[in-house]
Amino acid sequence: PCGTTGESATMSHDEDIYVVKRVIEITNKRIPVIAGAGSNNTAEALMLTEAAKKNGADGALLVVPYYNKPTQEGMYQHYKKIADEVSLPIVMYNVPGRTGVNMMPETAVRLSKISNIVAIKEASGTVDNTMHILREAPDFTVLSGDDGITFPLMALGAKGVISVAANVIPKEMHELCVAMLQGNYDEARRIHYKYMELFGALFYESNPIPVKEAMCLMGMLEREYRLPMLPMSAGNKARLEAAMKNVGLLK
Repeated sequence: PCGTTGESATMSHDEDIYVVKRVIEITNKRIPVIAGAGSNNTAEALMLTEAAKKNGADGALLVVPYYNKPTQEGMYQHYKKIADEVSLPIVMYNVPGRTGVNMMPETAVRLSKISNIVAIKEASGTVDNTMHILREAPDFTVLSGDDGITFPLMALGAKGVISVAANVIPKEMHELCVAMLQGNYDEARRIHYKYMELFGALFYESNPIPVKEAMCLMGMLEREYRLPMLPMSAGNKARLEAAMKNVGLLK
């Protein structure tokens, strides 16, 4: 809850905290809940992480501070402060396409030595960061932040994915990851190529516009957006529907 796909960017602090709390209550410890708690303001991220811990979250997902473009040392100190002050497992989130700055592998490796920084969601869009992190810290958990390169990242040693596509194909994304972890690359490759077009379709417009539209088409939710997000354009919606039909999600 309250990651990018969860639309945290247009939610108030009270809404963030409420949504995380409700998800924790509804899941009732059946599955771990990793609460989105990131901010470009370290004090704000600390507050949201503390609230997540208080409400029973199993971990917190913290995006690299966006817009103010901190130095590598600034990133290090941001995560270190939160990790030092809140005894909760922390997953870092590197997504330079949204933050405007890339966490260098050296910084990720340095932060991996802090005991409660347990993983990084790697969404830089390349395999380079993952290769360099796992070469220097082979036991550290790297999670793909991009469905389309989950297969190659797991081949390099990543452990899974924090997924957009799993909102519409949860079973299939689970099966892809299990196949990779078990070394069944042929099966994982089959799933990857089957859904490759869908992975791309879910980014025809800015996330989460397409995945919300896909879920609307599947009858899972209603169309509701907050500015500056808008409903999907007619042309891209038609392309998305076609991609969904190609994999049997729509008739």
